[in-house]
Amino acid sequence: MTGSTNRPAQVVVVGGGVSGLTAAYRLRRLLGDGARITLVEQARLLGGKLRTVEVGGVPTDVGAEAFVLRNRSAVDLVAELGLGDRLFHPGPAPATVRAGGRTVPLPRRTYLGVPADADGVREVLSPEAASRVEAEESLPPLELAEDEDVSVGEVLGRRFGRELVDDLVEPLLGGVYAGRADLLGLRATMPALVAGLDRAGGSLRRAAAAILGPPSGGARPPVFAALRGGMGVLVGELARRSGAELRLGYPVRELTRDEGGWRLEVGSPGRAEVLHADAVVLAVPPPAARRLLADVAPAASSGYGAVEMGSVAVLSMVLPDGVELPASSGVLLAVGERHADGTPFTAKAFTHTSVKWGGGPVRLRASLGRVGETEVLRRDDEDLLTAVLADLAELTGVRARPVDWRLTRWGGGLPQYGVGHLAAVAAVERAVAEVPGLAVAGAALRGVGVPACVDTASAAADRVAGHLLAHAAPR
Repeated sequence: MTGSTNRPAQVVVVGGGVSGLTAAYRLRRLLGDGARITLVEQARLLGGKLRTVEVGGVPTDVGAEAFVLRNRSAVDLVAELGLGDRLFHPGPAPATVRAGGRTVPLPRRTYLGVPADADGVREVLSPEAASRVEAEESLPPLELAEDEDVSVGEVLGRRFGRELVDDLVEPLLGGVYAGRADLLGLRATMPALVAGLDRAGGSLRRAAAAILGPPSGGARPPVFAALRGGMGVLVGELARRSGAELRLGYPVRELTRDEGGWRLEVGSPGRAEVLHADAVVLAVPPPAARRLLADVAPAASSGYGAVEMGSVAVLSMVLPDGVELPASSGVLLAVGERHADGTPFTAKAFTHTSVKWGGGPVRLRASLGRVGETEVLRRDDEDLLTAVLADLAELTGVRARPVDWRLTRWGGGLPQYGVGHLAAVAAVERAVAEVPGLAVAGAALRGVGVPACVDTASAAADRVAGHLLAHAAPR
């Protein structure tokens, strides 16, 4: 152990996404310059789902493009790194949704599609569906036992009707998880709603209203923030400030305990090398975590095995100068929406990037892929571009071909927060807590956004540093 030899601590962080990078940075702050921190990433690029590339000469985020401000962890980290002057927020252009063959403003007062009042959804829903929204609080109170979970689609369909689920909830949850409402768990995806049920008398509508607060006629504070120059700026600064030794293109093949610490076999078959560490942070997707923990923490491995993954793709485009996009931040597509000729849309959402975030040139982002739609992502790049441009023409009338474009496929990129997800995460955390010198972090645990990843990474760093510092004094 570190204390018995009085040598600097050695920590290996597995995973070079925002979780692993944040953990490495936090560990440097906690352990000091003397610690040896090695970050191992199987890809040849850092950042994971934070990736900035040039499209049309403009830095463009082809993964996560922003983070929410409700959880301050990401914005606080940005400020701590001295990047606060790069923060900026979307403009006032409203979002829209395509439902029932019409593109209409997205209701302002919903919590992930759960409405605070019926008036706000009347433009989207049929009169019958709006009436069900209005009547929801008169239904018998919704009660969930402490250990009970239900699917979002099941409970919202029962309380509000299927139209609300398909036209509002599915498009919003699809943007966050690439998942389907019938497969996603209510407790994991809408925890604030569940937490407020008792105070709301068992009404989901009243619980949503309490989360959103009273209506305001003035300008609302920003909900999201992005970074000038792209999320790659954050990735680069975390890597630099961590002072970690980077091993890129090195998959971790095996993780085992050895005398006083850890042994990691990294690299390709036949060319693997062995790393030794006093502590390890795993910040990898569930399939990799399941494999690496199979022997050292079997219960944690099983917990990760319960988390399924979804695949998505992002098509980023720069359109010719002079093209006019609608004066909205973008459009979400409800389930089952079709072209006038009856063919289904390929994209699930468009972001009018240059309208939403400002600046030139004319930029656009299309999101593709939901769980169960694997055939869409099997199509080749040119075929998908053609299909998305047909969607764009149908929705906006814009028929220009991009001057530059990039299709980025995220195979198995998004963890699915299914029914019982929190129980699986609790099993992971309990099992890992029993193994000294081991911690886990990442989007599969308690939120897929950047702030939630920062939180899990900070907690992992605290756990590992606490273990090492407790054993640092010579015995």
